[in-house]
Amino acid sequence: MNSQVPKYVTRGRAALLLGISEAELSRLSHESGLGRKECAGEKEEMFFTYEELRKICVLTLHQVN
Repeated sequence: MNSQVPKYVTRGRAALLLGISEAELSRLSHESGLGRKECAGEKEEMFFTYEELRKICVLTLHQVN
């Protein structure tokens, strides 16, 4: 059984972990410059590190307050 934690998570998984919509995560990512796009043929996916997710959490806290 592989118990390694991945270094990156997809936009869908990141949105689920943060409890926000993918659209909101995309907006925050665009505004903050966090996350990175990877292309495989015609498919494009956004990936986030756990540190980037922490930074997005901090950003959302400041926006709410």
